[in-house]
Amino acid sequence: MSCLFCKIINREIPASVVYEDERVFAFNDINPQAPTHVLIVPKQHVASLNELDAAHDALVGELVRRAAAIAKDRGIDAPGYRTVFNTNRDAGQTVFHIHLHLIGGRSLAWPPG
Repeated sequence: MSCLFCKIINREIPASVVYEDERVFAFNDINPQAPTHVLIVPKQHVASLNELDAAHDALVGELVRRAAAIAKDRGIDAPGYRTVFNTNRDAGQTVFHIHLHLIGGRSLAWPPG
């Protein structure tokens, strides 16, 4: 498979790993937009949110809960953080393997862009 995130999950490409279990993999973004910018991805390849079905509900919940846990570990839970799924090109998705951005550690403007 040529998916960048699958290669990172399989340790074919190095990454700064933040968390890993049997279903979820999290690593620091190589182009951080804030002091904390972690990507939380399922180990199962799913190209975009448009491919999700009811069988993925627990997996998406795990991604969101893991983002909250990492935010707490990083001490950004109380001041605040942002979680973002980008879906397809017009939304800024450049790697077609769903991933949740956890962004924080500074004040974040709205709208984002």
